[in-house]
This record gives sequence, C-alpha cells and structure tokens, in this order.
Amino acid sequence: MARQGQRREALPDSTLRADPARGPDPCARALDEYLTWHRVTRGASPHTLKAYRVDCVEFFEVLRAAGMDPLRPGRRGVEVFFSALYRRHAPATIGRKLAAVRGLFRFLKRRGAVETNPFQGVRGPKQPRRLPDFLPVDEAFVLLDARHPEDPIGVRDRAILEVLYGGGLRVAELVGLDLHHVDMAAGEARVLGKGRKERVVPLGSKALSALGAYLAVRRSLCRGPADPKALFLNRIGGRLSTRSVGRLLERAVLRAGLARRVHPHTLRHSYATHMLDGGADLRDIQELLGHARLSTTQRYTHVTLARLREVYDRAHPRAHGSRRTLGRRAGRDAREDPPDDEE
Repeated sequence: MARQGQRREALPDSTLRADPARGPDPCARALDEYLTWHRVTRGASPHTLKAYRVDCVEFFEVLRAAGMDPLRPGRRGVEVFFSALYRRHAPATIGRKLAAVRGLFRFLKRRGAVETNPFQGVRGPKQPRRLPDFLPVDEAFVLLDARHPEDPIGVRDRAILEVLYGGGLRVAELVGLDLHHVDMAAGEARVLGKGRKERVVPLGSKALSALGAYLAVRRSLCRGPADPKALFLNRIGGRLSTRSVGRLLERAVLRAGLARRVHPHTLRHSYATHMLDGGADLRDIQELLGHARLSTTQRYTHVTLARLREVYDRAHPRAHGSRRTLGRRAGRDAREDPPDDEE
C-alpha cells in the first residue's frame, strides 16, 4: 500500500496544465494561491508545500476522473475521494491528504471562492499510535564513539552525528544550519524549526569539540567553491541534503556494528528519551525539541513507562497475572491514540 502511495505521488500534475482553448485552469489558480498563502503567511517549508501540492492535485484528478467539478465537490465528492484514498494509501497518508484538501477549501471559503467547505468535520481514519524508536544509552554511545575515516568527510560525519544527538535536531534543521547560527563560545545553536519557528538549543561538549574539528577542515573537504553560508557541506561545496545525512548514518551504523536500522530521527527520539530518563522536566524538553504542543512531547513518557513496567514485571515477586494484563492493555491504549505529525 505504501509503495502505491509513493508511485502515485510521483505522477506529474498533468491535469493542471493550462488549456489554450479554455484559458487558465481554475484548480491550478486556486492551488497556487493556497500554496502562496502557506509559504508567505504560515512560513511553510518547501517539503510541506510539495506534499500539499501532490495531495491537492490527486484530489483534482480523482474528481475529474469521476466527472465532477473539483471546486464544487459536495458530500458526494468527499465520498468519491475517500473511496479512492482507501484503495491507494495507508491511514497516515490518508490523514495527511485529508488535512491538505480540507485546508484548501477552508482557504477558498475565506476568500469567498466557494460557499461551503465540504470537508469540514470530516475525520480521517483512526491510526495506531507508535512509540518513538530510540537507542538505549549504551548503543547511542557505541554509534557516536565508532571510528570514522581520518579525512575531512569523516570529521564532518562525526560532527553531524554529535550535533543531531547533542541538540536533538530534526535532520532538516541540521542541514539548514548556517555558520552564523552556531555560537561556539556560548555552546549553542540557533535553529529554524517547523513553521519557521526559531529556537536556541544548547550543544554539549562532545558536539562542540566535534564541530570545532570540522570547522578546521570544512573548506578542504570540497573540490569547488564552498557555499559561504552553509555549515555542513558536501564534496562539491554545496549544502548537504537530508538524504545524504541518512546515507552517512547508515554507514556509521555499519561501522559501529549495530544490528538495527537507525534513522536521523532516531537520534532525536533518543535525545528526548535520555533527557527524560535523566530527570529533565517535560516542559523543558518540549522547548528544546520545538514542539508546539505538550502532547507531542508526552509520547516519550509512554516509552519510559513501558520500560518501567518491564522492569517491574521482572523484579517484583507479585507482578504476575493481572499486572501484566493491565500493562499490555495500557500499552495497547497508548498505541491507539491518534498520531501527531509535529515530530
């Protein structure tokens, strides 16, 4: 199902091309205005804008294939769209596409382009709540302390891993760092998060040491002219991409000998979990991670409580039977909560 969704999202928005005989496509014009508003007013990232465009274009295509006007869908159009989504996509993808199209019609209604929002009050499918994947402290140290090649690329890769874990950054936030965003003397970095919200995160001594070593060789790792602003560079002098960070992390995991898949976001989850286990206040972790809602940060309490339940079940002489049943039930209830895309 996920593969179908990926293939679908790769299709060009052919239905939105202008027809010389009919003039500009009204759907294309409405979508461009909606995305421009998101970019200018909401500070949406290019990744978010691309996803919203793909989602809305799919909606237009589905309704036109059914012989309906995408800008006047009515409740019947909502049913047709949902039927197509359930055949093609997983629940998480359906929820995202629904949010994009609902937002489009909310925008059009405010502008007076449509009379009603047919998607108002329409809820997506209930989704399982997955606990954040994280590394135990000892595995995180094995990964971060693994030997890297003694060349500028290896020095850069070590700095990237230390900053990801030391600052709890999203990978997009990491590759978006500029040189002036890092204050080595103060031991902190200024990060531009989701919705273009800015926050300052402290960096530990290990991250600062690795960054200092990288800055000393930054210019020598690329063949051509270096981007004067970007902190982390690729071999040709441009800004490093999120995909490149994922690949270098895969290599680091192999060198460390960890028998598991580790994504860049795993280090962010590990950062939050380890901070919580170390006694940090949940509100402080929320601020450090840049979460708009505390409920997003509270997911890490489920991780900690699940581990405490396992310890209790193993150690307490009267922890058998009903206690284990309650623990499994509580864990199941936590997983069934609706997900939060803020992560």
